[in-house]
Amino acid sequence: MVRKIKAKLVLRLRSEGLSGRQIAAQGLSRHSVAAVLEAADREKVTWDDVAALDDAAVYARLFPDRGAHESVHTQPDWAHVHRELARVGVTLKLLHGEYVDRCRAAAETAMGYDRFCKNYQQQVLVIGAASRVGHKAGQTVEVDWSGPTMQLTDPMTDASTRVFLFVGCLPFSRYAFVEPTLDMLQGTWLRAHVAMFDWFGGSVPRVVPNNLKTGVIKHPAEGEVVLNDAYRELAAHYSAAVLPGRVRKPKDKASVENTVGHVATWVIAGLRHRQFGTLAQLRAAVYERIEAYNREPFQKRQGSRLSVFDAEERPLLRPLPGVAFEISRWAYGRRVQKNGHVVWGKNFYSVPYAHIGRAVDLRVTESLIEVFGDSERLTSHLLAPAGVTNEYRTHDADLPGGPRYRQWDSARVREWAGRIGENTVTVVNRIFESVPVDEQGLDAALAVLRLTRRYSAARVEAACQIALASRVRSPRYAHLRPILETEQDNPGTRRPRFEPVTETPEEPTGYVRGADYYAGEKR
Repeated sequence: MVRKIKAKLVLRLRSEGLSGRQIAAQGLSRHSVAAVLEAADREKVTWDDVAALDDAAVYARLFPDRGAHESVHTQPDWAHVHRELARVGVTLKLLHGEYVDRCRAAAETAMGYDRFCKNYQQQVLVIGAASRVGHKAGQTVEVDWSGPTMQLTDPMTDASTRVFLFVGCLPFSRYAFVEPTLDMLQGTWLRAHVAMFDWFGGSVPRVVPNNLKTGVIKHPAEGEVVLNDAYRELAAHYSAAVLPGRVRKPKDKASVENTVGHVATWVIAGLRHRQFGTLAQLRAAVYERIEAYNREPFQKRQGSRLSVFDAEERPLLRPLPGVAFEISRWAYGRRVQKNGHVVWGKNFYSVPYAHIGRAVDLRVTESLIEVFGDSERLTSHLLAPAGVTNEYRTHDADLPGGPRYRQWDSARVREWAGRIGENTVTVVNRIFESVPVDEQGLDAALAVLRLTRRYSAARVEAACQIALASRVRSPRYAHLRPILETEQDNPGTRRPRFEPVTETPEEPTGYVRGADYYAGEKR
C-alpha cells in the first residue's frame, strides 16, 4: 500500500548518491521509489529538509492529500465519554446508546458500537490516559501485607524489632497507602484499615483483601465467603463489602500486588540508611516516602497518582462516618445470672431482667460493653477501668421495679434481720462490730440470713439465741448451721451441753497369780 512507503529512507539513500534502481534494490517497490522521488522534486524537498522529522511527518509532507479523508460518522465528545465512563454503572454500551439517540435527533450518521469502542481505545492512546473499562473511580480498594519488612532499633541496647507493612491501593488512580505495624494480629489489621480510610479522606464500596485468617474464616470454591465478625463489622461501619480475591489468584488484586513491589523500592530501600527507635518516628518517615511515591509522574500516562486521585477519584469517595470506628472483640454465650447481671472481666453488668437465665453475646470495645440477644442490642455500659474487680454497673430500668432496686449494705441487712427476730439482729450487729469496715461483714451477715431459705425464721431465731448463750462472742453461719441440722433448737430434742461422768469399778483384766503362789509352800 502507498501509505507504507518509507519516504524518509528513500530520500536518505538518494542523498548518498544511489539511483532510483539502486534504491529499489534495497527491497522497495520501483513504483513507490519513483513516486517519492517525483514528489520530492515537485515539492523541492531534500534530505536536509527532513532529516530531523520522523517517517510519518516526511510522508505527510510529500503526500499531504494522500490517505486524508473525512469520516461520514459524527464524532462523539471523547473527553465527555472518558469522564462519564468513570462513574458507577456507566459502560461503553450505555454511552454508545446515548450517542446514537443524539445523532438520530440531529439527523446525523452514527457509528456502530464496534467502531465506537475501537475509536475510544484509540483516543485513550492518543491522550495518554488509562482506559476506564477495567476499573471504576472510587469503587474498590485492594489491601494486603507486604512481604518485605522493616525494623526498629533500640538506641540503648541495639536490639531490633521487626516491623510489618500494611499496603492499600485504589486501582483506578493507583493512589497508595502504607502503615507500619508491630504485628499482623486482627486488631492491628482493623486499625490499619481505619488509618487507610482516614488517609484517603473517604471510603469505597468494595474492599478486596487476601484470604488471611484475620479477615476471612473460609473461602470455599463453592458457596459463600465466611468473614470474621470484627472484619464484617468494620466493613459495615464504612458501608462497604469485603470481597476477597480467589485463593491462589493474585491477579484478582493485581494493583496492590504491584504496589507492594513499589513499596519495597520507595519505602524500604529508600529508608535503608536510616535507623528508627520508635514506631511513631518510622510511621512519619513512611508517610513522607509514600507521599513522594504518589506524586511521582506516571511513565505511560499523563499525571501522577496524586493528580488523578485529586481530580477524578477523591470527589467520588463516600464520606467517612461521623463516629470513628472502635476496635471490638466478641464473647459469645455468656449466661445472665439470677441477679440480672452478666460477668465480664470479673465485673458485673446489668441486663434487662426478662433475659435472666438466657445466653447473650457481648461486644467489648476499649471503652464500652454492649449486650446482644438474638442479634438485638439489649443494653450497654461503660467498661470498668482496668484493674477494677467485683464492681456492679447497673441500669435501674434493667431490673424489676427499676428505681426501687438497692444494693446490699449494712442498713438493708439489719432491716432483714429485724424481720426475723431480736436475737438475729444481735448476731448481725456483732458480725459488723467484729470487722473494721461494714462491707467486710456483708457476706457473713447475709450467709446467716439466707439460712431462712432452708429453715423457718422461728428456727433461725432460736438457733441465734442458743449460739448467743454459748461462749462464742460473734456467732456466724458455721455455728448456727450445726444447731439447726441437729435440731438443738427444738425443746423436745434439746440435750444438755455437758453430761455427768460416773465412775465405774475397774474390772481385772488378764490372769494374775496371787501372793500365795509366789510365797509358795515348801515342797
